[in-house]
Amino acid sequence: MIGLECQPLKMMAAFGMRIQLNGESLELPNGETVAALLTRLELTGRRVAVELNLDIVPRSQHADTTLNDGDTVEVVHAIGGG
Repeated sequence: MIGLECQPLKMMAAFGMRIQLNGESLELPNGETVAALLTRLELTGRRVAVELNLDIVPRSQHADTTLNDGDTVEVVHAIGGG
């Protein structure tokens, strides 16, 4: 039982903040950038729009925009079709 109680503590050490991503709660390391989040989501190089706390984050600022605990992020990517 003790081992089970210690495991969540290790997870919290690795993931120090919680954001809302497309309406779902997600734990991330402190200091995560928008670019790192897109890499984590396997969306690097794709045509995406990122909204951070109701403001659009230009692609040129993805690498320099740091996420913070409690942020709300919406990521929308274009899908071709017809």
